[in-house]
Amino acid sequence: MTIWKELSKTKYLIQHRREAHQADQPILRISHLSVRYDSGVALEDISFEIKSGERLAVVGPNGAGKSTLFKVIAGVLPPSEGQVHVYGSAPDGHICIAYVPQRSQVDWNFPVSVADVVMMGRIGRLGLFRQPRAQDWEIVRNSLEVVNLADLANRQISQLSGGQQQRMFIARALAQEAELMLMDEPLTGLDVNAQEDIFNILNELQRRGVTMLVSLHDIQMAAERFERVMLLNRRLVGLGTPAEVLAPEALMAAYGGHLRLIPAAEGVLALGDTCCDESVHPHG
Repeated sequence: MTIWKELSKTKYLIQHRREAHQADQPILRISHLSVRYDSGVALEDISFEIKSGERLAVVGPNGAGKSTLFKVIAGVLPPSEGQVHVYGSAPDGHICIAYVPQRSQVDWNFPVSVADVVMMGRIGRLGLFRQPRAQDWEIVRNSLEVVNLADLANRQISQLSGGQQQRMFIARALAQEAELMLMDEPLTGLDVNAQEDIFNILNELQRRGVTMLVSLHDIQMAAERFERVMLLNRRLVGLGTPAEVLAPEALMAAYGGHLRLIPAAEGVLALGDTCCDESVHPHG
């Protein structure tokens, strides 16, 4: 997915009327969702609800449907069956959803600066053909300050490190004033310090009331860093606290032969299928 395709998706959303939020509805409700590609089933009969302000880790083996789930929630991909509702209506009428794709799916040679990408988050509120105002650039500047990238605002995006690239997309979501953020494998390829930077920013977003779904390969990290976890393998295997969802039996049901359970001092250590990135598995 290139930067330009991301912008085109924003253009599509602008051309549709903005849906009002229904206060008595959850921020996200998915009912009997199935997605089928020519190559097979990506998601099958998925149903769940997320409350506003939750931070949820989505884990599962390669090809489990994590990326597909995020694209359907973002309104980029239509479901084969079932419904997705954001505050009571279909996602393609909302500008409050921020989708952060995997870094491997972005054309980093596209000739735009960090500030340009962050400004893309304002387009849904500006309208496609309106020029940004001083107020919009101020929002961009403040968003970059939150993620500690203000001094790199004019840098071409390919010149950023992996952690800086992820922080740039988070800044775009801040500029968008997103209420629901979907982050697809944001920690892949980052060193420990860069991962910690991302978690510090996620903590700030949670304090601001942003609802987050974050797909991860690292089961241990999901258990340690998230209050709620979704275990997915085309079907919904479990949704709840790490202790409830990441039990050995459920992990084996989701991962099968791609998971090793090793006895450890504080229970069981799970080593999952992390051999390759999601780009090898289009169903995500």
